[in-house]
Amino acid sequence: MFSQPSRYKTIAILAISQILSWGMLYYTFTILAPEIQRETGWRSEIVYGAFSWSLLVAGLFSTAVGIRLDRQGGRMIMRTGSLVCALGLVMLSQSEQIASYFFAWSVLGLAMSLTLYEAAFTTITHEFQEHTRRAISVLTLFAGFASTIFWPTTLYLTHHWSWREILLGYAALQLFVCFPLHHLLSPKAATGPKPLAAQPNHVRSHSLKEALQHKAFWKLALAFAANSFIFSALSVHLITILQRDGHPAAIAVLLSAWIGPIQVAGRIGEMSFARHLMPQTVGKFAFSALPAGLLALLLFGQQEWVVAVFCVLYGLSNGIMTIVRGTIPHALFGPDNYGAISGAISGPALVAKAAGPLLLALLLPISHTALPMLGVLFGTALLSLTLYLGALKSTH
Repeated sequence: MFSQPSRYKTIAILAISQILSWGMLYYTFTILAPEIQRETGWRSEIVYGAFSWSLLVAGLFSTAVGIRLDRQGGRMIMRTGSLVCALGLVMLSQSEQIASYFFAWSVLGLAMSLTLYEAAFTTITHEFQEHTRRAISVLTLFAGFASTIFWPTTLYLTHHWSWREILLGYAALQLFVCFPLHHLLSPKAATGPKPLAAQPNHVRSHSLKEALQHKAFWKLALAFAANSFIFSALSVHLITILQRDGHPAAIAVLLSAWIGPIQVAGRIGEMSFARHLMPQTVGKFAFSALPAGLLALLLFGQQEWVVAVFCVLYGLSNGIMTIVRGTIPHALFGPDNYGAISGAISGPALVAKAAGPLLLALLLPISHTALPMLGVLFGTALLSLTLYLGALKSTH
């Protein structure tokens, strides 16, 4: 699949570091948050609000980090990110006051922008060039197991260590595993822009300024933002929504547990059956599957088989969307300034990702049914699909 041995090394390095970084920076918090709240006595909105704040910080830094990635390459930026992540985890483990707790999450927000998908995708784009899409698909397939590994691992560790000791252990992994791995990444080649004929599908590379002046850029950024709002909101409130539709907690958890494996199945399907399709075409399915699933849930959510169908569509959409988010900027705006443009596109999505759970929580007291929440989510999904199709139309 990849002709150069160094490319296998790059995929292996990023696969390991993405599993570890996503696990430590994102999925671990789900398990540790109740422990943090129990020990500190802080209100839940403070404990969870700081995590949302970190996503906002990541969004604020995304464009600047993307520009740096284009100039310096992934090795410099991602190994710096490992050090920042280790520092942030140590700071979080020592937090005794709300101010220090929020400051630690601010540092971790910066670490997110330096180490997670946007940084990894840019690193791949610089090295793999015409094989970028295939490489991103392989990477997201492996990284999709981060929650599968870190949720049970962290839960097990809580029986033996305090949450502070767990964070110190994870900081050591960043320092002694991720940092050396990122140091082994190939330095960015000092090459100029490729001639037009050498670029996939003859896409002319845009500068960040040119991309920002393009209608497709803003429609695409808002489409991903609306989509991120939905996914982040559902990641927190899906069980509640299903329970309000009359499903017992055990059934809601069981059906929701399908989503993770289906995400991985979606990525395998994209690699196996959609690899010859344009990323724009794959994106149409990813953006369409979510409103279809939400409409079924909105109309017939009391039926268990409908919930199962929704979980399949939701999982497929979420799994494939990660690949689309990594490949669409390359397909529409070219490879040369991928980091800056991808970072700018992801900024609004990270802000929406932070806002999703909090805004949907405001709807909880309005009704004892799931209708208000599902109505908002379905309308947002339709808006996301409309914006995405508009972005594609603007490129013609």
